[in-house]
Amino acid sequence: MRVAAIDCGTNSIRLLIADIENGTLTDVVRTMVIVRLGEGVDKTGEFSQAALARTFTAIETFALLISQHQPERVRFVATSASRDVSNRSEFMDGVLSRLGIEPDIISGDEEAELSFLGATADLVNEQEPPAAPYLVVDIGGGSTEFVLGTTGPSAAISTNIGCVRMTERHLISDPATPQEIAAAIADIDAAIDLAYQSVPISQAHSLIGLAGSVTTVAAIALGLSEYDSTAIHGSRISAPDIHRITGELLAMTRAQRAKLGPMHEGRIDVIGSGALVLDRIMIRTGLSEVVVSERDILDGIARGLISNPS
Repeated sequence: MRVAAIDCGTNSIRLLIADIENGTLTDVVRTMVIVRLGEGVDKTGEFSQAALARTFTAIETFALLISQHQPERVRFVATSASRDVSNRSEFMDGVLSRLGIEPDIISGDEEAELSFLGATADLVNEQEPPAAPYLVVDIGGGSTEFVLGTTGPSAAISTNIGCVRMTERHLISDPATPQEIAAAIADIDAAIDLAYQSVPISQAHSLIGLAGSVTTVAAIALGLSEYDSTAIHGSRISAPDIHRITGELLAMTRAQRAKLGPMHEGRIDVIGSGALVLDRIMIRTGLSEVVVSERDILDGIARGLISNPS
């Protein structure tokens, strides 16, 4: 069966058109556009007109691709930034008019479940799979999901720390000052404290990291001259390497980060805070490495269209 999944987050919007047969997902189209939909939302409580325009332009491109490849089922999922904005109806009407389907603005719990499904489906079948139970951590633009499980999620929470939100809230200077970094750490640690109250994180034997902040840090740790998803997927990055790279990214100016080979233009401003979220999680959990997955909520949405077609 051919399906199409769209994940509209705080920082990026992504499309996956895939064929799924006997549990195997084969990409037909996988593409991403950095639209920064959640830009300024933490302060204003609404989507800006510029952010909506960028997002609608990307959706129009996705609509053409969907029309060309004719999937049998399509689902558009919107996450953190879309939950509480005052002009949500404007966003939803814009999606409907361009795609012909209404976006599903999902809860943090469902976001966590879809992230777990997408992340673990491939990794658990590797020759040397990570040890279960897994703590799946999805560091997005507006939120970070913590999901514990083995064959499926047993406990999950969505917290309001993400690379865009932490950058806009704390890391203002170029480069960030020690005071700004300390304030961000306090915010992140408070969210991790909250996660510990809902999820038995200490039971985790492996940490699986998802999304652009994690994969970009992994690319830097691997010494890649350009982004290579094949090399990144399934890689294992040690806690000391994460800590070192986080410190380096936070000490760099924007211009210096822009020169890093694997760096996507849309992540230059927010990679320091994304790396900091990952670093604090590793420090607080005491886990020795992160297993990096290129498969995430987008793959979970696609797989969910097979098991839950409605």
